Amino acid sequence: MLNKVTEIILNGGKITKLEALNIIKCSVSDLCLGADKIRQKFCSNKVDLCSIISGKGGNCSENCKFCAQSRYHSTGVKCYSFLNEDIILEDCKKHRDSGINRYSIVTAGKNLVGADFKKAISIYDKIHRQLKNISLCASFGLLKYEQFKELKKSGVIRYHCNIETSENYFKNICTTHNFQDKIDTIHSAKRAGLEICSGGIIGMGETMVDRIDMAFTLAELGVDSIPINVLNPIKDTPFENTKPLSEDEILKTIAIFRYINPKADIRMAAGRNRLKNNGIDAFKSGANATITGDFLTTTGSTIKMDKDMFVKNGFYIR
Repeated sequence: MLNKVTEIILNGGKITKLEALNIIKCSVSDLCLGADKIRQKFCSNKVDLCSIISGKGGNCSENCKFCAQSRYHSTGVKCYSFLNEDIILEDCKKHRDSGINRYSIVTAGKNLVGADFKKAISIYDKIHRQLKNISLCASFGLLKYEQFKELKKSGVIRYHCNIETSENYFKNICTTHNFQDKIDTIHSAKRAGLEICSGGIIGMGETMVDRIDMAFTLAELGVDSIPINVLNPIKDTPFENTKPLSEDEILKTIAIFRYINPKADIRMAAGRNRLKNNGIDAFKSGANATITGDFLTTTGSTIKMDKDMFVKNGFYIR
């Protein structure tokens, strides 16, 4: 069945949920080989690199169980107000000069409003006017349509809002907002003309069926980029003692996401360090993009390390 499904997708067809549930039982090597063929067909050997800056940290009103920045968890994470404009501009320029394709400001909190949102708009407008050859993204939580229009006008082309997991499992990771809030946010951003970056976190106790459901939701939403985070259990969060996923399960998840979303960027995010050799096998299993540099509360790979790895393995940067 795997070869048949692979051929259907290579010829422009779509996988059904039943087929996805069946092929996930195949060996990791066979599944990843098929996903790699699909990646090469629709994405070639180009990789897309993005970096983020934590523009505002800590004291988040939401109770997401995986997150160090929630005020519900005593993690000791640093809390700070919105960063100075000059710091963000300099950081963006540094990443642009390092060959990064995309750059995003990410803020803690349910949403960004008031003076902080106005400050973000001003910063994006200045980056857009002063720095060329870098695409701008934003991740400010559950915004409204009018805010998305302002972001678009300021030069932002893509909005990030993870759905985190399946609709069925979402209640197990957060209760201060719901799955539909995420979907509504994504629809509003799309209506304003923004591209969408949305994925989730694997390894929070969900099943493979939950991951497949999440992948199909993302396909239905027509998202452009799908970040896959592997849970890094953080001390003093409810998930601190969660058993880590095996490498095979991580790679199978990446592969099935590629089968379900053949043309989207499958973007490795936090937790790539749970794979050996800087996670190169992820990019031979369907992934074609990555966040590089440090993340919000965890450490990532250096930009040079990632670029060297991709060149060595026959990839090239967009």
